[in-house]
Amino acid sequence: MEKLKNIKIEKVWFDDDNIYIQTNDGTEKSHPLRWFDRLWNATPEQREQYELSTWGDSIHWPELDEDMSLEGFFTYNKDETEKEQNEVSRVFRQFPAINITRFAEQVKINRSLLASYVCNEKKTMNQE
Repeated sequence: MEKLKNIKIEKVWFDDDNIYIQTNDGTEKSHPLRWFDRLWNATPEQREQYELSTWGDSIHWPELDEDMSLEGFFTYNKDETEKEQNEVSRVFRQFPAINITRFAEQVKINRSLLASYVCNEKKTMNQE
């Protein structure tokens, strides 16, 4: 998204039901935690153990093997996503216990690329 080019995630926080981000331009956005199985099922302490990428364009929870991109956070709509999920995303949603990092290592694919498919940010050949 061109309009997010110079935007970075500055702050991440939670309440009992939502995840929130604030960007360097002051924009705040939230989503229900129930949309994200791993975060929903995590303890408050586990949710707080995130890392922001060097470029401020993504959030990673190493212990939970969960990733969110800035672009995905602004474009994600659960209802639309469920209708348009790619095959990879459907499999990882059906089996949330699969560790994305370990799976990526096993099949020799870049973890970030796999995460893009899992987050439905990239389309598979069948969707193009």
